Amino acid sequence: MSKLEEAKEILNSLKVPAKQQNGMCCCVLLAMANLTEKQSWGSATNNWIRIHDVIAFANNNYGTTYAENSRETFRKQAMHHFRNAAFIEDNGKATNSPNYRYRLTDEMLSLIQSFGTAGWEKNWKQFIENHDSLVDLYTSKRTMRKMPIRINGETFTFSPGKHNQLQKVIIEEFASRFAPSTECLYVGDTEKKDLFKNSEKLQRLGFTITLHDKMPDIILYSKEKNWLYFIESVTSVGPMEPKRIKEIEEMTEGVTAGKIYVTAFLDFKTFKRFSETLAWETEVWIADMPDHMIHLNGDKFLGPRI
Repeated sequence: MSKLEEAKEILNSLKVPAKQQNGMCCCVLLAMANLTEKQSWGSATNNWIRIHDVIAFANNNYGTTYAENSRETFRKQAMHHFRNAAFIEDNGKATNSPNYRYRLTDEMLSLIQSFGTAGWEKNWKQFIENHDSLVDLYTSKRTMRKMPIRINGETFTFSPGKHNQLQKVIIEEFASRFAPSTECLYVGDTEKKDLFKNSEKLQRLGFTITLHDKMPDIILYSKEKNWLYFIESVTSVGPMEPKRIKEIEEMTEGVTAGKIYVTAFLDFKTFKRFSETLAWETEVWIADMPDHMIHLNGDKFLGPRI
């Protein structure tokens, strides 16, 4: 088989919708892995690259003629879906920044490097076990009922999926135990980025938010203590890593309230996958163990560092 055919076989095995198995998406996978026709999958890499680089790589190595102005098509038809499936990740920069980059996740790199070897089936099973497939994810979005959620006394609905399931539990279970009497200032949704956003209160607290800033999944505020809880809901990507802390710090330079960083997981198994990347001086909450938290070092517990 050609490399494009092999790329399609990999995507098909990962239960990617037919639209994301087309030639463009196969070229994206090969460009992200930096693989030409004669190279083996074992030599795949996951360096940070731009969509511009993907287009140039495909045109130079696979005989395509994609135009530079097709970048938005690549973003919508390939990158967006691959990120949802945890095939790729971005570097957290604003999408209009010249420094915005994508790369294969470490798990995806490890998987494709084993394609065609004895280790493929084991790695494939592990990847499938750890991640919802796009087919399952998109089917569930169409067929499952939306999840009702009360935010500051008002009723909203989350679209279905593990990420929003965890966000619902954070607001209903975490907040009542570890952030009592807090007000929700922001919560996103997998289908609607700003499901709830109290822009006026955020600005009064000193936030400087631009259109392209990547907000934490949930922000809670305790008026009594003047504490802000920045919470990431993690099912496949996005824990409170040092890089993520730096991004939030830059977004909140003008904020004087105490800042608490929390990574929330559905279960201990998911926590273990990310445990080595979590930043010190942050907190961990696991929905399966709602009455307990894990404190990562430091001389304070669940409090801002002055």
